[in-house]
Amino acid sequence: MTSAPPPPLPHPIPYVEMDGRPATEDDLRVPALFGFGHFTALQVRDRRVRGLGLHLERLEGANRELFQLPLDGGRVRELIRGALDRAGMREASVRVHGFLPPGESRTRVMVTVREPAAMAPGGRSLMSVPYARAVPHIKRPGEFGQTYYGILAARAGFDEALLTAPGGVVTEGAITNIGFWDGSSVVWPDAPALTGITMALLERGLAAAGEPSVRRAVTLDGLGAYRGAFICNSQGMAPVRRIDAVEFGDGVGDGEMEGVMGRLEAAYASAPAELL
Repeated sequence: MTSAPPPPLPHPIPYVEMDGRPATEDDLRVPALFGFGHFTALQVRDRRVRGLGLHLERLEGANRELFQLPLDGGRVRELIRGALDRAGMREASVRVHGFLPPGESRTRVMVTVREPAAMAPGGRSLMSVPYARAVPHIKRPGEFGQTYYGILAARAGFDEALLTAPGGVVTEGAITNIGFWDGSSVVWPDAPALTGITMALLERGLAAAGEPSVRRAVTLDGLGAYRGAFICNSQGMAPVRRIDAVEFGDGVGDGEMEGVMGRLEAAYASAPAELL
């Protein structure tokens, strides 16, 4: 006799599965006690995901680098589909984590499902902080520094922290990538950072539209040379109205930045939504 699937849990408490079944207390000891691992975060709409192939590549690459083990994309898709089925959801915020507890030889895959999310509208304010992540190309849980500086930014009245390397070199937002507009092209900071899936899709979409973006060193003392900025992650994108005391157009009533944000949205929308 099979039990009925659990009802969807309200945000922010996620529904959690480990290796294709509802997580037990023992399962949850894995991330609690052996948190060395990696993950990817994605938005599911009608069982489809933009950039799904890139998410699977991210998981496979990180798993091989950290654990020297493959992580089959077909298995991951099956685990996501099963978690969505048992949570009773077609649209959701999903995270897929890979862990390898001591003594085990196969990657444990944890899938969390919660209500879908989208980036709030309106311009964002960022507070620069002196912090750059180690091994930034791997997305991993438990980032104390990002959380710590994000809390400090919020206490100071900002929306997010902007991470910077020595010399005021801009790298990335605490939970986003950041791009700049110089009047003719989108500029991504040329510095060690995680290449987010949304960022990768924007690069592809802009190039396909004949508007290739560029990578260039960006420093805090050079922000005044840019006419605008924006942030992006799996939840979407938003203009940046301020970094520290430097003001930018926020895309509201500003024809130039409105146009830039419109082209970014079109570039992102050009990426096909892949069926899980």
